[in-house]
Amino acid sequence: MFYPGSSIGNYSPADALVFLKSVHQACGPLAGSGLLIGVDLVKQTDVLQAAYDDALGVTAAFNRNLLLHINRLLGADFHLGHWTHVGLYNAALSRIEMHLQASQAATVRWQAGERTFAPGERIHTENSYKWTVEGFAALLHDAGFAAPVCWQDPGKQFAVMWAAC
Repeated sequence: MFYPGSSIGNYSPADALVFLKSVHQACGPLAGSGLLIGVDLVKQTDVLQAAYDDALGVTAAFNRNLLLHINRLLGADFHLGHWTHVGLYNAALSRIEMHLQASQAATVRWQAGERTFAPGERIHTENSYKWTVEGFAALLHDAGFAAPVCWQDPGKQFAVMWAAC
């Protein structure tokens, strides 16, 4: 099996374990089967902050785009200019948290109702968990995989792991 990139980070550790158990089961008993997976690693907070709150505003635009989709899908009336992107590293949970924060009082309406947001109130839109090599190897073990072989970039910011079933 192949799971590209580091999108495993969008799963909470508990959900990642459930997912990896299902991948392990799908590998079956075939000799040589396993999982090749990319994992984003824990790194310095300032590096993570810069990646998720980039100077060009790419991540902010991506995050605010969520409001456009809500407007289109639900007929809501989010005003993008009333929302700012906030990306924070939560070291205790080893994850980046992305939020949209109301820059002023905002009432959002849709067909089924409405919701008022106070200035500074946030909508938590996404998490991106970061792992240590040892922590992810333990998660793979808990999911039933053999000890992984691990390759890392020279800066040790990303890992690719092969774990046999």
